[in-house]
Amino acid sequence: MSKISEEVIENELNKNSSEAEELLKDQDKLERFLERLERKLQKIPAIGSGLSSVPILISLVRSYIKKEYTDIPIGSIIAIVGALIYLFNHFDLIPDSIPVLGLADDAAVVAAALKLVKDDVDEYKEWQKKNGRVVLGN
Repeated sequence: MSKISEEVIENELNKNSSEAEELLKDQDKLERFLERLERKLQKIPAIGSGLSSVPILISLVRSYIKKEYTDIPIGSIIAIVGALIYLFNHFDLIPDSIPVLGLADDAAVVAAALKLVKDDVDEYKEWQKKNGRVVLGN
């Protein structure tokens, strides 16, 4: 199977941006979404390197919605939530039921979002360290 193009990945992220914006307006709804996503991740036998950054992204979004950490552009938060929506979506490019390949597109979308917001995520990790919090992710 060929690699998923960056254009396709970017398109998928953009498709979820309005849903991400709506989720960010409702803290309870967003928290329920994050909890469902965490339960889904627990069912994945081994979170590969492509999805290993998901816990830090979830943590960052939680800190943002709780207004504990707000030193991040809203565009970065929307990109992160958009990628998380894609990960949770049952109708993605390659169905998750296909072993190994089913998670390849999910990992690619998360990696693309992470590439866009890498500096913001790194700053969040530094903030976690300075505030004595458990630092998640690589």
